[in-house]
Amino acid sequence: MKKFRKVLDGLTTSSPGGTIGSPSSGSAAGTPTSAPTSKEIDVQETLLSEDFQLCKTVRHGFPHQPTALAFDPVQKILAVGSRTGGIRILGRPGVDCYCQHESGAAVLQLQFLINEGALVTACADDTLHLWNLRQRRPAVLHSLKFNRERITFCHLPFMSKWLYVGTERGNTHIVNIESFVLSGYVIMWNKAIELATKTHPGPVVHLSDCPKDEGKLLIGFESGTIVQWDLRGKKADFRIYYDEAIHSVGWHHEGKQFMCSHSDGSLSMWNLRNTTKPFQVTFPHGKIQKDGRKESCKPILKVEYKTSRNSEPFVIFSGGLSYDKAGRRPTLTIMHGKAITVLEMDYPIVEFMALCETPYNNEVQEPYAVAVLLEKDLIVVDLTQSNFPVFENPYPMDIHESPVTCTAYFADCPPDIIPILYSIGAKHKKTGYSHKEWPVAGGLWTLGSNTYPEIIVTGHADGSIKFWDASAITLQMLYKLKTSKAFEKPKPAEGRAAEMVEEDPFAVQMVSWCPHSRIFCVVGISAHIILYRFSKYEANTQIVSLEVRLQCETEDVITPSENENNPCFSECGSHSPQAHHQHLASPGGVTPEGNKDSVPCLKVKDRMVRVPPGYQAELVIQLLWADGEPPQQITSLDINSAYGLLALGNCNGLAVVDFLQKTILLCVSTLDLYGAADPYQRLTRSPRRNRQSTSGLTELSDNQQSVDMERSKSPTSESRENSFSRSRSSSVCSIDRDTKEAITTLQFGESYGRKSDAMPTPCLWVGTSLGVVLLVPMSIPTDQEERTEEPVTIGPSGTVLMLKGSVLRFSFLDCTGALLQSPHEVWRDVNASEEPDRPRRRKLVNFSPSSSQDNCGEGHLAVVCSEKQAKVLLMPSQSCLFVHNITESSFVLRADVVSVCNSVCLACFCANGHVMTLSLPSLRPLMDVNYLPLTDMRIARTFCFTNGGQALYLSSPTEIQRITYSQEMCDNLQEMLGELFTPIETPEAQNRGFLKGFFGGNSHSFDREELFGEASAGKASRSLAQHIPGQAGMEGMKVAASGVMGDLARARVALDERGQRLGELEDRTALMMTSAETFSKHAHELMLKCKDKKWYQL
Repeated sequence: MKKFRKVLDGLTTSSPGGTIGSPSSGSAAGTPTSAPTSKEIDVQETLLSEDFQLCKTVRHGFPHQPTALAFDPVQKILAVGSRTGGIRILGRPGVDCYCQHESGAAVLQLQFLINEGALVTACADDTLHLWNLRQRRPAVLHSLKFNRERITFCHLPFMSKWLYVGTERGNTHIVNIESFVLSGYVIMWNKAIELATKTHPGPVVHLSDCPKDEGKLLIGFESGTIVQWDLRGKKADFRIYYDEAIHSVGWHHEGKQFMCSHSDGSLSMWNLRNTTKPFQVTFPHGKIQKDGRKESCKPILKVEYKTSRNSEPFVIFSGGLSYDKAGRRPTLTIMHGKAITVLEMDYPIVEFMALCETPYNNEVQEPYAVAVLLEKDLIVVDLTQSNFPVFENPYPMDIHESPVTCTAYFADCPPDIIPILYSIGAKHKKTGYSHKEWPVAGGLWTLGSNTYPEIIVTGHADGSIKFWDASAITLQMLYKLKTSKAFEKPKPAEGRAAEMVEEDPFAVQMVSWCPHSRIFCVVGISAHIILYRFSKYEANTQIVSLEVRLQCETEDVITPSENENNPCFSECGSHSPQAHHQHLASPGGVTPEGNKDSVPCLKVKDRMVRVPPGYQAELVIQLLWADGEPPQQITSLDINSAYGLLALGNCNGLAVVDFLQKTILLCVSTLDLYGAADPYQRLTRSPRRNRQSTSGLTELSDNQQSVDMERSKSPTSESRENSFSRSRSSSVCSIDRDTKEAITTLQFGESYGRKSDAMPTPCLWVGTSLGVVLLVPMSIPTDQEERTEEPVTIGPSGTVLMLKGSVLRFSFLDCTGALLQSPHEVWRDVNASEEPDRPRRRKLVNFSPSSSQDNCGEGHLAVVCSEKQAKVLLMPSQSCLFVHNITESSFVLRADVVSVCNSVCLACFCANGHVMTLSLPSLRPLMDVNYLPLTDMRIARTFCFTNGGQALYLSSPTEIQRITYSQEMCDNLQEMLGELFTPIETPEAQNRGFLKGFFGGNSHSFDREELFGEASAGKASRSLAQHIPGQAGMEGMKVAASGVMGDLARARVALDERGQRLGELEDRTALMMTSAETFSKHAHELMLKCKDKKWYQL
C-alpha cells in the first residue's frame, strides 16, 4: 500500500511541467493565476509489483503458414504444425492450445502417440521433439537432434514405442520413444536396394508397417523404388522399381495390396503375390486425347486407401488434374466405387487425413470424415453422406477472411449485449453444413469461475466489421457488419485519380464503440466516418451525409505581423454552424485544370434503403478533395453519446460534428486552435482570398509524390505497414516551421475548460503530434427539446501543457484515484414502437447538469500519456503533480488507463517490445517486461489493452494472441484452459478368427524390443544424433528437482517402475504355469495313448 500527499499552493504555473496559461481566461502565457484554495490530495495506491506478471493466455484464428496435420482417433484431438515452429492442438470447443518450438524451425511432420497423451514433432532443423499433452500447457520432454542426416519422413505404429525415421540419404533409423535414443538397428539404403543398382534411390518419402505382419516395413523412395524390409531377417522381401516418382503409399487393411500416388498424376495398385508390375494403373483425371495419348496431369501428392464394411473402399487423393485446365482451383478427389467426386477448394491443399473409427491398421477402417488442411482454412468433409457436405467449424478460423486492419478489445461489457448480437448474427449464418456434430470432439473444458462478458471487434480491408464473443478465453463469431453497404459501388477512376485510388477504398482504420449506448463509429481509409445506431427491428432509412473540407493550401504564407490583424478563433466561431455546413456541403466537381475539387472519395447512397436488424447507418462524414489532392486520412476520433458530439482530426486540423442535429460545429486548423498561445511561434497560414478562414487550410508536404504513393496503397500491403511513423521529436528547436501538426488523440469528458471554472462542464481534450495538449470547452443545452434545436457553442481555451512526443491517451480520475467514466446515453431502440402519449426521453449517465455529484466541484486528475512520457495534472488549476519519462531510446505505441485488481494503472506498449504498467496517480513503475523484442508493424497497429489485466494483438495475419499482465489471471489460467488428454480405454482389437490368424500371419507375435533393444541391436553412433532433455517436463517435475521432496518423487517413480516390473514378472509366471499345465496335459495324453503298445508298435 502506497500513500502519498501533495499540497498545492496558488502558484500553479511554476509547478513541474511548465504549464502554459490559457489566453482565453484573461492571462498571458506563463503568468501565474490564482487557484481557489490550497487543496490536499489523499490517494491510497493499492497496486504492487507483485500484482503483475506477463504471460500468454490463448491464441485464436487459423494457424499461419500451416505445414503438417495429425489426428488421434481415440482421443479425437487434432494437431496442426506451422512454418514458424508453432503447433495448434484442437479438441471440442474451448479446447484450443498453442505451443511453440524454441528453435522456430518449421514443423515437417506430426505423429500422435495414440491414446497416450503425447505428440512427436519432426522439424526442419532435423530435430525430433516429444511433447507431453497430459498437462494443460504442453511441454517438451525429450529432443533428439540429428547431426549428419536430414529427416524426411516418420512413422510410429499403433501401440509401439519405436519410431521409424527416414532420411534424405535414404537410410531408416529407429528411435525409442520412451528414452528418446537411437537404436543400433539401421536400415541402410545400399542394403535395402540391390547391389547391382548404380543410382541412389533418393530420400525416404514413405514408411509403414504391413497390416498383416508388423515385422515387415514398407519403404518408399522418391525415385520410385519400393522395398519391403523383413525386420527379423534383416533383408528385403521384394523390391519394386517404378518409372515415376512416388509421393505417397496407402495400404489395404488386409495387407495384401497397396496403392501408390505418382508425379505423373497416376495411381498404381500392387499385389504382394506379384510385385513385378502393378496390376492396375489409373489416371483419374487424365483423358485420352485425339492422338490416342493421355493428357499430362499434375502430381497426386497424397493418396489414402480406406476400406468400408458396408460399401466399396474409399480412395481419396489431392492433385492429379490435367495441366491444360489453367485457373482451376485446388481439388480433393473422393473415389467411392465407380463414383468420383471432385471437391474444389478455395486455397491450396497442404495436407489431408481420413478420420477412421479404428486405430488398428489391420481392421476395416470405416472412414467417416476427411480433415483437409488448406493454406488459409481447415475444413472437415462428412463421408457418411453421399453429397459430402462439410462440418460447421466451431473454431474462429475465418478471422482473416479479409485482412485485419484494426482491433478493439472491450472487457466487462453490459451482459445483455452478447446475446442480442448473437441472435441477430445467427440469422445470417451460412447453411448447407452437415447435420452431424463436429468430429474433433476430444479434451475437456469447463467454464471458469471468474468469467465476465468480453467482446473483440476486428476491422477488415474490405470494410467489414466483426464482433466476437471473447468471454472465458474462447472466441465465437457474434455479428458481421459490412460498411460498404452505405456507399454506391465506386466507379473506375481515370488519369491521375486512378493512380491515387485505394485498392481497398472501404478498409477500416479505427473503430469507436460505446457498449452502453450501442453507438458505433467506423473510420475508413477514404477519409470517411460512418455512425451506426443499433436496433432490433428492420427499418426504412436514408443515410445523412456531411462533407467536411479539412484541407490546407500551399500559398499565401503571411508574416506574424499580418496575422495580428486577423481575427482569432473565438471571433471566427461567430460563423453559424448552419452557414458553415452549407458551405462545406456545397456541390463540387472538376476544376478547369481537370482536377477533382470539393468532392468526397466515395458516394453515399442517397435513396431510402431497407436495413435489417442490427447496426444501421445513420450518418456518414467525408473529407473532401481539394485542388486535385485527396483528403488526408483521419488520425483520431472520439464520440460521446451523452453530448451527441463526434470529433475527428487529421494532420490538417480538427472538426466537431453534432450528430443529433446533423451539423458541423467546428472545422479549424491545428494552428488556429492555439490562438495567440502557439508555443512554437510558427508562421501561420491564411486561407485563399475566396474561401472562409475556417475552411481554407494549408497543405504542408515537402514531398507530395511520396504522400500520393503512400496513399494509393492498400492498408494490407507491407509498404504501408513499414511507413508507420509519427513525430517523435522532443526538442522544440528541431521542429521545422512547416511541420504538419496532426491531431493524434481526442477525448470528450466532464472537465474544467478554464482555470477559473468552479464546476466541470463538457470539454474536448485535444492532443497533437508535437506533444501539445489543448482544451476545448463546450456549452451543451441540457433540455431534450433545446438540445435538438439550439446550437452547441464551442470555444478553445488554449494550451494546457506540453509533453515529449505525440500525445496518445487521456484519462480522468477523481480525487480519490478512482476512474471517472465518460458521460453516456443509455441505449434506446429508435425503431421501437412508441406510445403516442408517452414519448421516450434520452437517459444520460454521468452528465454533470443531470447528476447530483457531491464532489463535482472538487476537481479531478487528468492522466496524459505521450510517446515518451506520462503526466498527471490537477484540474482546474492545470498544475502538474507527477511526471514520468517512460522511454528514452524507443517510443510508446499504445497506452491505456485500465482497471486491474479493483484499482487502476497506466499500461504502455513500446516499439521495442516492452510492456509496462505505471501506478496512478503517482506514475510509479510496477512492471517492465521485454515481451516482443522484434515488434513489426502489424503488431504496432493492432495491439490494445483492456480492463482486467488483458491485452491482445495480431500475432500473424491470421491469428489473434491474447495475453495477460495480471498475476491473478496467471494464477487462475490453469483452470481456465482446457484438458487435452482425457483417460479413455483403448479399443480392443477385433477377433480375427482362427483361419485368418493361421493363414494371414500373426501380427502380434512381433517383438520389437527384442530386435531394436540395446541388448541385440547395440548402441547407435553418438555422432549421429544428440539427445537433449526437455527444459520443462510434466506438472510436478519442479517438486522433484531438489531436496527431500525430490527424493520422495524419485522413490515414488522407482516404486512404480518396480511395481510395473513385478506385474510383468507375475504375468510371465502365469504364462509359464499355463504352458507347463498344457505340456503336462499333452504328455499325460501321450502316455495313455502309448501305455498298452509293444515297443515295435511305437
